[in-house]
Amino acid sequence: MVAEHRLYVGRFAPSPTGPLHKGSLVAALASWLDARAAGGRWLLRIEDVDEPRCSPEAADTILRQLDALGLHWDGEVVWQSRRTALYRAALERLAAQGDAYGCACTRRDLESQPLASDGARRYPGTCRDRADVRPRAWRLRVPVGEVAFDDALCGRVAIDVAADSGDFVLWRADGYCAYQLAVVVDDADQGVTDVVRGADLLTSTPRQILVQRALGLPQPRYAHVPVVLDAQGEKLSKQTRAPALEPADALTDLAEALTFLRHPPPTDVVASGREDLLAWAVQRWTLAALSRAT
Repeated sequence: MVAEHRLYVGRFAPSPTGPLHKGSLVAALASWLDARAAGGRWLLRIEDVDEPRCSPEAADTILRQLDALGLHWDGEVVWQSRRTALYRAALERLAAQGDAYGCACTRRDLESQPLASDGARRYPGTCRDRADVRPRAWRLRVPVGEVAFDDALCGRVAIDVAADSGDFVLWRADGYCAYQLAVVVDDADQGVTDVVRGADLLTSTPRQILVQRALGLPQPRYAHVPVVLDAQGEKLSKQTRAPALEPADALTDLAEALTFLRHPPPTDVVASGREDLLAWAVQRWTLAALSRAT
């Protein structure tokens, strides 16, 4: 029997809380190169589900930055803020199955709990088996035991989500869908087969796998690339006021990002321009080159 060929579908999913910086460029470029080197599609999704923190101006800036970098996407841009009905339907299914339940706890109720690896407070299960709850939020009923997956760069990863975070939030008290549910619904709906993203999201993956399993959705292949650090050793981010990428610096920024990704381009290739630089990188791209950097 001939094995079925699965078209590679990758994606880049920035949150428009600010412009792209050199750290987000590394994640975008790695994802774009992996898709192009595989002859696949590369989708762009604007993760603006957290509407109070996002802005249309930041989203427009991100689109212009990607265009200036030559990182062109396939198909139309997907906006999470326009997909609430899909997320709500997934939540209702999880609740009907008994995999999700309403939670009445406030942040103050949980402030004495230890922090989980994702920065949230570990949930002790206060509302898990209560029948008299007036829900403020909705949580996934997390099973006991490790959730394991094979990462293309980090190898075998196993996290006991129940011990780490407990039952995590699927729908927030402020009425917005939580990231862990939205990203799973979107990846499945868009047919994403491969997720290449920053290693700062590594511990989110087992949570997303649990949601995938509960909804009966396919699990993409994962590769978590190293993150760029600032001079203080912290992840370069909008929170640390990382400078925005400037269109005039696109060629230099691409060359620096390729060097960080263990694909340093020759000087003459850089001098020949953006298109030649990206073509050179696509021809030589391999995730294996990054394995010693993780």
